[in-house]
Amino acid sequence: MRHRIRGRHLGRTSSHRKAMFRNMAVSLIRSVRADPEEYGSPKVAGRIVTTVAKAKELRPFVEKLITLARKSVPLQEAADSLKVSAEKNSPEWKKWRDSAQWNEWNQKQAPVLAMRRRAFAALRDNEAVDILFADLAVKFQDRQGGYTRVIKLATPRLGDSGQQAFIEFVGENDRVPQKRSAPVVVEDDTPQAADASE
Repeated sequence: MRHRIRGRHLGRTSSHRKAMFRNMAVSLIRSVRADPEEYGSPKVAGRIVTTVAKAKELRPFVEKLITLARKSVPLQEAADSLKVSAEKNSPEWKKWRDSAQWNEWNQKQAPVLAMRRRAFAALRDNEAVDILFADLAVKFQDRQGGYTRVIKLATPRLGDSGQQAFIEFVGENDRVPQKRSAPVVVEDDTPQAADASE
């Protein structure tokens, strides 16, 4: 029986698997800000190509991180409303630092910092965490889940014939269905058509 055996092993130890998913998640998140003209960057932003099994296992890993970042957006907005715009160590900033408003700001900022630290513990990459909280959290703010999709590719990988797929963020490369207009039927009332019918 397979009780309490969850997920795919993918022929790796648990530490190797964890490191592999961390690297794949960082690659997927960093591809959002990739420049297509830059050498070595991905061809399509917000997409990586891998095997089907790896993509299916990576999907919940990335989606949990995006949900964590989404939860931080309202908290960050509440903290930003209390923050002062003065330069650090200026007299106005020092006055704000000693006030009760700073304490309230600190209480609202603490959960956001904790969430960023949790994301960094999972990814171990500062740029990926910044993209996650700055870009992806705002983009998916109104979405309740399903931030990524896995699409299988028709051609297998050369070498080992592994079934390939790409995993991408929803909304990046969505196809917009086009409305088809009904064909226009023109009735022919010319005399030639009437002669032919007789």
